[in-house]
Amino acid sequence: MRLLRSAAFAVLALPLYAQDYAWDLPKGFPKPHVPAGNPMSAAKVELGRYLFYDTRLSVNGKESCATCHKQELAFTDGRTVAIGTTGELHPRGAMSLVNVAYAGALTWNNASLRDLEDQALVPMFGEHPIELGLREGDGFLPALRAEKRYRALFERAFPGETDRITVKNAVKAIACFERSIISARSPYDRYHYAGDDNAVSESAKRGEILFFNQHLACFRCHGGFNFSDASVSERNAGRTVELHNNGLPAAAGNFKTPTLRNIAVTAPYMHNGSLKTLDDVVNHYAAGGTGTGHDNPGKDPLIAGFQLSPQDRADLIAFLKSLTDEPVLHDPRFSNPW
Repeated sequence: MRLLRSAAFAVLALPLYAQDYAWDLPKGFPKPHVPAGNPMSAAKVELGRYLFYDTRLSVNGKESCATCHKQELAFTDGRTVAIGTTGELHPRGAMSLVNVAYAGALTWNNASLRDLEDQALVPMFGEHPIELGLREGDGFLPALRAEKRYRALFERAFPGETDRITVKNAVKAIACFERSIISARSPYDRYHYAGDDNAVSESAKRGEILFFNQHLACFRCHGGFNFSDASVSERNAGRTVELHNNGLPAAAGNFKTPTLRNIAVTAPYMHNGSLKTLDDVVNHYAAGGTGTGHDNPGKDPLIAGFQLSPQDRADLIAFLKSLTDEPVLHDPRFSNPW
């Protein structure tokens, strides 16, 4: 999206009505499901980008959505568990927002939270734990209304409305921006969808065979174009998302299968950040679980363990690394506009 810059602020070079949004999806990627009440538009995506990076959306004016979702880490934060605006540690790690448009569940263990418009309210206003720490009576909306840039952005995103700068419209815009973060340019994608035989190494090609064989059965939970059995699209938006107990110690309950896309840059791993490296992850699954999780009666029967030679292990990890989409980690469309 082209920006016309002045000394005071940037004015978007857009007409005064919301533009239809063009999904730029490669072969093999279905169109994401978008709620009827919040159709995608270029204007809403751009407004959402500003809001996503705006520290005025936190009670102390220091944090934003991007504090826990850093672009260079595939929109995770590199922490074992997330930390809120007030310094409160959370029980879970921050999940990647890359390809969140395809996520059939939006938290680690609540399969009923399915729309980004609803999920955005949790970090903004939730109190257990506190994330951004906002309250309805806080001054963040007046601050947005006082910003000339936002008055223009909200007008373009919601042109038919009189009272445009509202919480409802803010979360709609943030959701549209998050849905726009599509990862489809990894070496794996170039190899499979663009016909570039040299995009991945021979080791990664062998690792892919291991990943999809019945012995390891990684694909049973991490299958499909998004490498997650928790994925949905326009074609199957209502599908039931299955949660799993994957044999971690003290894992009380079942958890969502995250995408493996960009997995090499989203350490530490698991819902509690207990596995620090990809080697640790392979060790965990090869052992059929870790510690007390190994014999947990609620463990998914697919977590049965397997054996790998040193070469097989290196090949499997090479395959996982081939899922890293370097362009999405640096794409200016998803970067901080401030």
